[in-house]
Amino acid sequence: MKRYSSALVVIMVLVGVVGYAIGNGFSQEDKKKKKKTVQSEVLVFQTNADGKGIGLEVEMRAGEHHNHPMMAIWLEDTAGRYIQTLFINTSMATSIYGHGDKSAGVWQPGMVRRPAALPYWAHKRGVQAEDGLYIPDPQHPVPDAYTGATPPSDFILQTRTDQPRTGKINLLFEINQSWDWNDYWNNAKFPEDYEYRTSAQPAVVYAVTLDLSETVNEYLLAPIGHSHYSGADGSLDPDLSTLTTALDIVSEINVRIIPPK
Repeated sequence: MKRYSSALVVIMVLVGVVGYAIGNGFSQEDKKKKKKTVQSEVLVFQTNADGKGIGLEVEMRAGEHHNHPMMAIWLEDTAGRYIQTLFINTSMATSIYGHGDKSAGVWQPGMVRRPAALPYWAHKRGVQAEDGLYIPDPQHPVPDAYTGATPPSDFILQTRTDQPRTGKINLLFEINQSWDWNDYWNNAKFPEDYEYRTSAQPAVVYAVTLDLSETVNEYLLAPIGHSHYSGADGSLDPDLSTLTTALDIVSEINVRIIPPK
């Protein structure tokens, strides 16, 4: 039977520990690199390609709790009057959802009305459907030029205004993820309100003022409040203290002004 001195044993143990740490470190670093590579993939898509106005790029970086949220991007003048939509999820733009009808025993596309999803955008747009809701319906959808599938993660939206514009203009971004409960916005808070239960934490609204007359061409959006919890009206509550994961759906939103060629 071989015998080793205590010093040699210590050296062997240390070598083993260091070797494991280095190997494990490389392994963890590789995983981080792979994860970072996946996260750095950015979807680039366009809306309103035929617009005659100024070019804009809206870049959204997904946050930790991003999971296929509903979103709307639009423009207003500095007095808060709606100008136009730049992007809206196709499902919200039509009220037709891929899993909207289970009458045949399996999920099929069907109409679902979700007034709590993006109520600030909906009421700003100001188009009331026959059922009284301020959201598009299949008979009066948002035109395809402004719609698209829900981006799975980070994205860059390349778009244009309908008409040429000068001076200052507001760009707004509303986002909502269904069923994201927290201690304050819990499933017992409004037990009789079905629309609240489809939303949980209300939609978060981000905004920035663009000055088209200046040479600055990149702006950062900031959260300015949350929408009504069930979409009953178009109010905006500036108190964000009750929100948790809803503020982590988005990591960062930037908008760039693309000068004409």
